[in-house]
Amino acid sequence: MQLKRVVVTGLGAVTPLGNNVNDYWNNLINGVSGAAPITRFDASKFKTRFACEVKGFNVEEYFDRKEARKLDTYTWYGIAASIQAMADSGMRADNTDFNEVGVIWGSGIGGLDTFQNETFAFAKGDGTPRFNPFFIPKMIADICSGHISMRFGLRGPNFTTVSACASSTNAMIDAFNYIRMGKALAIVTGGSEAAINESGIGGFNACQAMSTRNDEPSKASRPYDKDRDGFVLGEGGGAIILEELDHALARGAKIYAEIVGGGMSADAHHITAPHPDGLGATLVMTRALKDAGMNPEDIDYINTHGTSTPLGDLAELKAITNVFGQHAYKMNISSTKSMTGHLLGAAGAIEAIATILAVKNGIIPPTINNENPDPDLDPKLNLTLNTKQTRNVDAAISNTFGFGGHNAAVVIKKYN
Repeated sequence: MQLKRVVVTGLGAVTPLGNNVNDYWNNLINGVSGAAPITRFDASKFKTRFACEVKGFNVEEYFDRKEARKLDTYTWYGIAASIQAMADSGMRADNTDFNEVGVIWGSGIGGLDTFQNETFAFAKGDGTPRFNPFFIPKMIADICSGHISMRFGLRGPNFTTVSACASSTNAMIDAFNYIRMGKALAIVTGGSEAAINESGIGGFNACQAMSTRNDEPSKASRPYDKDRDGFVLGEGGGAIILEELDHALARGAKIYAEIVGGGMSADAHHITAPHPDGLGATLVMTRALKDAGMNPEDIDYINTHGTSTPLGDLAELKAITNVFGQHAYKMNISSTKSMTGHLLGAAGAIEAIATILAVKNGIIPPTINNENPDPDLDPKLNLTLNTKQTRNVDAAISNTFGFGGHNAAVVIKKYN
């Protein structure tokens, strides 16, 4: 089979750094932190009292009030990002056969707000089951992809990938594969998550996974710093329009970049901890490069998973040196989670957008909050600490790894 080329023609974002792509990107390259004290609920009794919340999101820009009440917060973010991405792409029913356009979305948890609120309401009642008739349709992790398809009338492949924090990267890889195999002309892909509530904060605190730097929230996410103590929970959504190249050219679409490969692997090690030698991460990057038909020396930048956890940061950088050898010292590496926090199932989507824009614009977003570099890390690696760097980026990798040992990486290349 002659595989088709796949390009990026539209982007949309709702993030802790801005509710559109331009605001998100500008704050990202300027090293702005999205972390602040939690406003959604009284977090005073929790070990962690801060997060990277979406700020100033006006739901009525995208839905009327009646419609909004039928949707979970994670679906708000996903649909909003998709509306932006579709508008950015210029793809419409008069220039594209929407029977051949699909939606492949990612979410690690789905409607946690809805599940929590309905359960709380039942627990406070007299035991009589009075559940919202939209409880299940709001909660399920696949519903956002369904709503996106209904919003635009997209009748191609439609499903959701669930692989914890690798979910939206897996979605992007599936979308890439469907298009290059000729099973769709274009796909709306990406992911969304909204887990900043009592259950989300309490659950991750119980796992001892999150930072408790309550006195300095904006400095809490500090990948590769020796004083890092866990990730900062984020929320939001990112949407990417992937399109078959010939179709994009025929309709005169602008092209951000080309997707050329994807890799997947499992650590097969532990439910939450990474393989200490970075085995799964090594495999996923090796497979992504092989799928792209590229050599390690072809990569200029890696947007790492880089969550700011003691074990995870070390394992991923060990894997990078395993895969890239001496070339690892010639690349830029950075963790944009230092600014956005960890969006769980949506992390891969917004980080792929950051990587696409790094390729397009030749700017590497920084890893902020690195005050005391971890002495256990290789000092020769360029971790793009604290300040953005400019360089030509012909090709880049975006890594995401999830609880359960799920690993996914996508290779993004400058379009020629």
